[in-house]
Amino acid sequence: MRKILHFILKILARAVISKYQPRVIGITGSVGKTSAKEAVFTVLKEKFTVRASSKNFNNEVGTPLTILGQEKSPGKNIGAWLWVFTVSVKLLLITDKKYPQVLVLEMGADKPGDIKYLTSIVQPHIAVITAIGYSHLEFFHSLKNIIREKSSILADLDKNDLAVLNNDDKNLEKIIANCQSKVYTFGKKENSNIRMSEVNITQRNNIYGTSFKLSYAGAEVPMFLPYVLGGQHAQAAATATTIALFMGMNLVEIGQRLLDYQPARGRTNLIRGIKESWIIDDTYNASPQSAKVALDILSALPATGRKIAVLGDMLELGSLSEEGHQEVGRELVRLGIDYLYVVGERSRDIARGAREAGMDNDCIYHFAFTKEVGIFLQERIEKHDIILIKGSRGAKMEQVVYELMDKPWLAKDLLVGEVVK
Repeated sequence: MRKILHFILKILARAVISKYQPRVIGITGSVGKTSAKEAVFTVLKEKFTVRASSKNFNNEVGTPLTILGQEKSPGKNIGAWLWVFTVSVKLLLITDKKYPQVLVLEMGADKPGDIKYLTSIVQPHIAVITAIGYSHLEFFHSLKNIIREKSSILADLDKNDLAVLNNDDKNLEKIIANCQSKVYTFGKKENSNIRMSEVNITQRNNIYGTSFKLSYAGAEVPMFLPYVLGGQHAQAAATATTIALFMGMNLVEIGQRLLDYQPARGRTNLIRGIKESWIIDDTYNASPQSAKVALDILSALPATGRKIAVLGDMLELGSLSEEGHQEVGRELVRLGIDYLYVVGERSRDIARGAREAGMDNDCIYHFAFTKEVGIFLQERIEKHDIILIKGSRGAKMEQVVYELMDKPWLAKDLLVGEVVK
């Protein structure tokens, strides 16, 4: 039944693409896909009619549903699926003059062949690889296989299409050198087409945010992303800038558009916590690579209070699970984080890595369940503390955020998943 559904969705999506001929931007990578998608959408939406993938619509169901104009999956509701098919046929029979000029599609890969399947539905005119790391290693078995999978998004680009690639990622060096289409790179390296520099977490008018400079073709523009934390968002902004420049926009108007950029839920969002504390909600997902990025943000954030990391299990790491978790623990100590709370069985290795790197055992706590650690911390948080909360989607670390947030009644509007109240 599932295969039949996928086949129907694929046929309908391909037919809609063929009829309306939108410019398609495909975004993949091990980390940063959703942030890049949100930044691209934010920058382009005032100048073009744009549609972007909603939530986690980045697979064999979500991608065609986005093309067909659906924001929710019908799940197991047969009647809702029939409605989707009816609306899709209508798109083909009656021209919709409001159909988007640009589609911004996040393309995920949980297993080998996923990207090839998605590009068989819709071939991007602009293909982005944000960064490559060890996500889903359980199914890919090696970094080499992950690189091969992610880079397959570039396979069918022609000479007039564009590849947008991270110049700071060593895993992409050969891909950048061998790509047959036009290539624009972004990154901190001086030879990047769009160069980021002076990336800092700062305060302006009592608002935390990320400041940086973007340089292109001799021009340099200062940027500020209010309520947005971390270099990964500067990278998302650079990705959007690269695409927007290719599509005819200039740095000044791009900078103005980026003031409206907001990361998706659970991606280093800054939320007010109890007792005048701050929470960095990074609960959408986790890998060793993204966990270290989040810890860098926690370390760099100007604060007078303590810095606390609450970390859950990182899943789908396969044989590298133990070492990956320990690596995060060691990094946490190197950055001088004050306290570590870990949740789940795999996360014990984070604590082990931190302990072996020299963290005092009195500063390390382990819990089996998210609700427990949240309630425990309620009594121990102090004024101006900053708490990073992160874990894989399956760890459901948003429950900890809920227990600590100053306005828990806003959980439905702010958090990435359902919580137990």
